[in-house]
Amino acid sequence: MTRNILVTGSIAYDVLLHCEASFARGLAAQDVQKLSLAFLAQNYARHHGGTGANIAWNLRLLGADALLVATAGLDGGPYAELLRERGVDTAFLEQHSDAVTATAIIATDDAERQITFFHPGADALGTWPQEALQQQEVAYAIVSPRDVHMMQTAMAWCKENGIPYAFDPGQQLLAFGDDDLRRAIRNCSALIVNDYEWGLLATRLKYGEDDILKTGAQLIITRGSDGASLYVAGQQLDIPACTPERVVNPTGAGDAFRAGWLAGMAAGWQPADCMRLGAAMGSYAVEAEGTLIDTLDTQHVWHRAEEAYGAPLPVWET
Repeated sequence: MTRNILVTGSIAYDVLLHCEASFARGLAAQDVQKLSLAFLAQNYARHHGGTGANIAWNLRLLGADALLVATAGLDGGPYAELLRERGVDTAFLEQHSDAVTATAIIATDDAERQITFFHPGADALGTWPQEALQQQEVAYAIVSPRDVHMMQTAMAWCKENGIPYAFDPGQQLLAFGDDDLRRAIRNCSALIVNDYEWGLLATRLKYGEDDILKTGAQLIITRGSDGASLYVAGQQLDIPACTPERVVNPTGAGDAFRAGWLAGMAAGWQPADCMRLGAAMGSYAVEAEGTLIDTLDTQHVWHRAEEAYGAPLPVWET
């Protein structure tokens, strides 16, 4: 792979909580107008995370060239160094001394439902490296959740420079106005959402899958353990989940999926093969407690994907 994949999203510290209870059951018993509810979290862990860092990290594990545009705070120095050690290009990683690095508090219940609180910290102070990026050769880009203004700036830059990009609104879906959301979808080459986010977006904009396809974009809906669906050129392709050896924590699986899919797209693969690599990468993420997979044997990834889908992935060229 000779050109960069531009990744913009958050760099954050993740506080992961696991509750051996049902969020749905607890919330169903409450008057939401007077909501006052607590869940006991039996497990606590603090890890490196953030959508941008997670995706860039996984791209490097696959041998792809990841160019990260993100913003860290006064406590982000060790994280930036860790990313550099793993080969992530951090030339456009800003660091602010007057704010902390973004922090996500992610609680998971006994059915893998999640509730997340996100403090943007330094991410809200980020700027776009407009001129410096002009010197970079970029094959593909993904605009993942971070400060909404920065996401809009990134998409405008990609459009201006003719760079195809995936729009991944994620947790920032509710922060976009309806017109901004329509514009983002109209200009992207792919929309990536999970099934819950798709339900929110479809209801809010009164969109169906065909409305996305009319823009010329692919629509990818991830469904956790139920796999993922690809809508492209009037066709729907359902990809079963790639079975992990064990399930430790689902946090980060979506970002790992995006990295696999992106790597395939930048390499010129067929969309179905991109989806299968994404699903295989997601299966490794759920086997880890944090969002960053420590090591990865790409031969094992290819073998797992072939076992799951009955056909080999294309030969990988780095």
